[in-house]
Amino acid sequence: MRLSNPAGDVKSADLELVERIRAGDGAAFESLYRQHATRLYNLASRMSGARGEADDLLQDIFLLAYRKIGSFRGDSSLGTWLYRLAMNHCLDVLRNRQTRMGRQTDSLDEPDAMPATAPAPALGAVSRIDLERAIESLPPACRAAFLLHDVEGFGHQEVGAMLGVTDGTSKSQVHKARMRIRGYLGSRT
Repeated sequence: MRLSNPAGDVKSADLELVERIRAGDGAAFESLYRQHATRLYNLASRMSGARGEADDLLQDIFLLAYRKIGSFRGDSSLGTWLYRLAMNHCLDVLRNRQTRMGRQTDSLDEPDAMPATAPAPALGAVSRIDLERAIESLPPACRAAFLLHDVEGFGHQEVGAMLGVTDGTSKSQVHKARMRIRGYLGSRT
């Protein structure tokens, strides 16, 4: 009698799906897309701040996944691998955009950019649009750490692994993001 191992079953299913994709099975890739597209689209949408751009990012993410599926080793779940691939791609796009725009967001790093005594508004008083704008104004690294930790609910160790930084750096980035968001929202009231 064999005991069931749900984690092993998921890992086996991931590896089987990857092998089918590597062998050129279009239905397997479609299954991968259906399983993960919504979550990755939401990530791309939050990272880019624009729904139209999220469509393009999602397409790019799955093209990257198709090209890089051979590098999936099974060390983590397929979903985690895809999420990290998506996060890295979104960060690359944001960094490139930031470079092209002449690093306009660097002004957030200046101490004068945040009011020191601005009270944090009540969450109910903050409009969704203002909150989205505040998140969009964050530098890419802070935005990524904030979204992964505070929005997606990953722990700092997981965020660090996904972004290739230490968990201490993750904590620092999330803290900076929260302070900048508070400053941004405080200046709106």
